[in-house]
Amino acid sequence: MTPLTGLSSVSKRYAYGQSIMRLVVIGVNHKTAPVALRERLALVGADVNTALEQLEQFTDGSIIVSTCNRTEIYALVPQTIPQTVTPATSSNIKNVTPTSASASVAATSKASHTSSASVSPAAVSAHILKIKNWLAEFKQLPLSEVDPYLYVHRDVHALTHWLRVAAGLDSMILGEPQILGQIKQAVHLAQNEKVLNTELGWIVDQVFAAAKRVRNETHVGAQAVSLGFAAAKLVTQIFDDFAKRTLLVVAAGEMNRLVATHIAGLGVGRIIICNRSPERAEALAAELQQPGRRVEVQPLDALPQMLSEADIVSSCSGSMSVLIDKTMTMQALKRRRYQPMLMIDLAVPRDIDSTISQMDDIYLYSVDDLQHVIAGNLEQRRQAAVDAELLVSQLVVEMEQSFAVRKVGRDIEQYRNRTHTQVDKILSESIARLENGEVNAEEVITELSRRLTQTLSHAPSKLMRKAASEGDSELLDFVVSGLHDAYRDKG
Repeated sequence: MTPLTGLSSVSKRYAYGQSIMRLVVIGVNHKTAPVALRERLALVGADVNTALEQLEQFTDGSIIVSTCNRTEIYALVPQTIPQTVTPATSSNIKNVTPTSASASVAATSKASHTSSASVSPAAVSAHILKIKNWLAEFKQLPLSEVDPYLYVHRDVHALTHWLRVAAGLDSMILGEPQILGQIKQAVHLAQNEKVLNTELGWIVDQVFAAAKRVRNETHVGAQAVSLGFAAAKLVTQIFDDFAKRTLLVVAAGEMNRLVATHIAGLGVGRIIICNRSPERAEALAAELQQPGRRVEVQPLDALPQMLSEADIVSSCSGSMSVLIDKTMTMQALKRRRYQPMLMIDLAVPRDIDSTISQMDDIYLYSVDDLQHVIAGNLEQRRQAAVDAELLVSQLVVEMEQSFAVRKVGRDIEQYRNRTHTQVDKILSESIARLENGEVNAEEVITELSRRLTQTLSHAPSKLMRKAASEGDSELLDFVVSGLHDAYRDKG
């Protein structure tokens, strides 16, 4: 099903002929390019500001989305493009600095103001090649090395791709929510650089609203599919009032850091970090610290005392022996007056004695338990993704229809302004003739009526003749029936 299914052929011609066709996406992601190339094409920090400034010289607005899994340029091709586009070739891209890239682009941009033609598919293709050349120059890479990994989307396909990315349907982890925030940051950068024009801004607003609907109306992002997210989900199922809860982090390795970050994000009021290395523990403490939260570092041998103070325990030490045994847990429960504890053991071999799961008031989950939860949730996300893809197709149609209405509104305003100008001129001439006494009032009014009729009927008459001469009976019927309906409404 194409995104324009359900529209009349006239509407299709109108939508394809207008400036949604000018939207293009050029980029690489985890599906098309190895990590080594993605690293070389990444645009981060000051590079993004410089790149946006340069893109502004030969686009009608641009946004750069650059993450660990993708680098993409969303741009509007200019309303007018040089008839003769001489793109750089891979042979003249080598050893070029970003400064020289900017200069060459600026020269081409100036040419577009002197010799231009209306946007056509061929012209859009030429401009896409220009953006590719610019990217290769900016990153000081031969285009021949980059081009095989680049994907290009335009018009409705660009719109669909953008919405799929924003909704998490194109992510490495299906349905992950972080990408939408990353796109919003990219939009803010474009706004700060003043390269987000009204039309591109309107498309951005539509994409954000549509992505929100996809996430709200389907379950594509509802289930936990990462260890950190799954662990945080468990916490919400067992506890409430997170500000009064204490998280005990046993070992400050990378996996435990990710889990602790997710749980801390719930608003946990106190965090205790037990680790052999104080330096690593202090670094994690600094990362988790925020106003209103107590974060403290303890040596690993303080674990028996700290255990009784913890509502939530996350352990991943890499130790070859059990760190939390049944006796230690029983003593901790007694001191806690048997308040429930959630224990998450991410270690292999295990840090926590597995027999503890048989104790009352203890909820113990191993890394395998979490992986089983994640696998089931991922399958649910895949099933939800089918519904999400169908909703994306529907929303793209709605966005195109909204764009067409928005665009025709501007065209109608321009048409009315031109008509008003012509009518005012005819009226002024008629008044002048009356004032000069050249003819009587009846003759002036008759002539005024004739000229107004000619003026107002000229455009639709010309369109009907053109449709008839080209044998476009569908367009002819559309215009004729529309005019008849209009006169009938005025009754």
